[in-house]
Amino acid sequence: MPEAGRLAFNASNAFARWEFTPFALLVLVTVIATGAWYLRAQWAVSLRGRRWSPKRTVSFIAGLVAIDLALQSSVATFTMDYFQAHVIQHLLLMVIGPPLLAMGAPMTLALQTSSRSTKVRLLKILNSRPFRLVTHPLPVWFLYYFSMFAFFLTVALNVAMTHMWVMDLVNIAFFFASTLFWWPIIAIDPIPHWQMSHGVRLTSLLIGVPLESFLALALLSATRPAASMYSVASTHSGAAILWVGAELFTFLALIPVFIQWVRFEERKGARYDAQLDAEMLAAGGSGVAVPGLSATDS
Repeated sequence: MPEAGRLAFNASNAFARWEFTPFALLVLVTVIATGAWYLRAQWAVSLRGRRWSPKRTVSFIAGLVAIDLALQSSVATFTMDYFQAHVIQHLLLMVIGPPLLAMGAPMTLALQTSSRSTKVRLLKILNSRPFRLVTHPLPVWFLYYFSMFAFFLTVALNVAMTHMWVMDLVNIAFFFASTLFWWPIIAIDPIPHWQMSHGVRLTSLLIGVPLESFLALALLSATRPAASMYSVASTHSGAAILWVGAELFTFLALIPVFIQWVRFEERKGARYDAQLDAEMLAAGGSGVAVPGLSATDS
């Protein structure tokens, strides 16, 4: 039974208690408008005879749905009473929505379908010094991982939850920080600066495993609730969700990055073999001996 005044955590409320505040409606309108632009742009690409992967479209739309679920669905409503819901909201905003959006390659689609003047403006922004500073991997990495420590383990969470306009700004900040983190990790869209090798991308994800575990353990061992509107039991349950959810989605993110690395090395090896074959044919046709190649080898 829920405490007096606390919203019951059940299926009925999960389907019925969606948010229709000005901020939630703004999120909904933004999500719909962005999805409509993406589908229209994808159609424009197909009309030009180019193929746009359906997987990218599904990923991008799924990412938009994740953002709306985090900020407009009953998940957002339940955050007022349950820390579990707050953790789910942050998982949607930080480790589910942004990588799905990045897998949709929206910047590539925009560059392929925009007018020449719009392309010039986009490329000018991507190559600008301010954008280079904002997307530097080191501050983005610290912001992505340690902002959660500062938010969940201090009074910041309680302050934000008692001033919802602050919480809305925090959620937007978390989302954009996560977008900057996942963009070079997914590495489908063009990245003018700070391109990461596959090894660095894997390391960036793996380093987060002990950090996320430490945060979850700190919340699990807490003797006081994470904020005044939550209970200790709710805090511990939310910590368990954070631990399992963060590690699960990190593991899932490692798989495509590792596959990209394997395919990159295969293409690299194929190019090297083709170059050697071309050099051998050229040397054989000109009668010049190839160093290290004996008569029996040829």
